[in-house]
Amino acid sequence: MSNKNAPEKIVLASSNSGKLREIQAVLNQQRYQLIKQSEFNVPDVAETGTTFVENAIIKARHAAELTGLPALADDSGIEVDFLQGAPGVYSARYAGQHGDNDANNAKLLQELKGVADDQRSARFQCVIIYMRHVQDPMPLICEGTWEGRILHEPSGVNGFGYDPLFFVPTHGCSSADLDPAEKNKISHRAQALQKLIVALN
Repeated sequence: MSNKNAPEKIVLASSNSGKLREIQAVLNQQRYQLIKQSEFNVPDVAETGTTFVENAIIKARHAAELTGLPALADDSGIEVDFLQGAPGVYSARYAGQHGDNDANNAKLLQELKGVADDQRSARFQCVIIYMRHVQDPMPLICEGTWEGRILHEPSGVNGFGYDPLFFVPTHGCSSADLDPAEKNKISHRAQALQKLIVALN
């Protein structure tokens, strides 16, 4: 007999440790037990989509298929207006190698060299997909947007990715200067996760 009070197991379709920490910090307070796909030996899947939604669906479906569990996937990135929305869906591999944060940040600073503050507007975008099973015809799609601008040099030691370069106007500092708990209340990922919690409950 199943325990109705037992947390629902969801496979998290990501190997990004920063994303894992942030998602777990929010969802583990709920009735869900998030299990990293690596614990099932699920490899990363090629992100061949041209939008955040497409890539998140690809990742969620891949994890659901290989584990038989409901899957949650996040696809996110940063859009810079001066660069016509780049790096966008290519944020994690902007400099060539996937997940090289230092190289990605260095390339972004180089691309914006000499660009004035009023032309450095940017936003983090996040799409979170929840797929009940691999054939789910109507996965939940939740999104969040966090507006800011790109700094001229990195600041702060928290977070990951482009956080040291992302200036948060409401707090007067970079995302990497924020306390993690504060970031998890206001970020693009936090916004998407709160919508997901409402949709699931």
